Amino acid sequence: MDSMGQSKVAVVAIIALIVGGLAGYWYGGSSGYERGYKKAEADIKAIEQASAQKAAEEAAKAANPFQAVNPLEGVEANPFEKAKKVLNPFE
Repeated sequence: MDSMGQSKVAVVAIIALIVGGLAGYWYGGSSGYERGYKKAEADIKAIEQASAQKAAEEAAKAANPFQAVNPLEGVEANPFEKAKKVLNPFE
């Protein structure tokens, strides 16, 4: 092969590498974008579902009367029980 033939092969190889690199960059970018978009959609759905579940649990907890603080906690049922014990000489 002469130098002219080698230079044509080299130019064709360089052009093929450039075209292949651009095609690979375009394909990788588009497929990566699609995968990223699908992952983002799945993440958003999971976050929405988790926040809806948390809101439902908080609403159920707030509506549950058994979770409330007992306002009569510590109140004696019979306030005269102490006086009765103190005044009873036979006990």
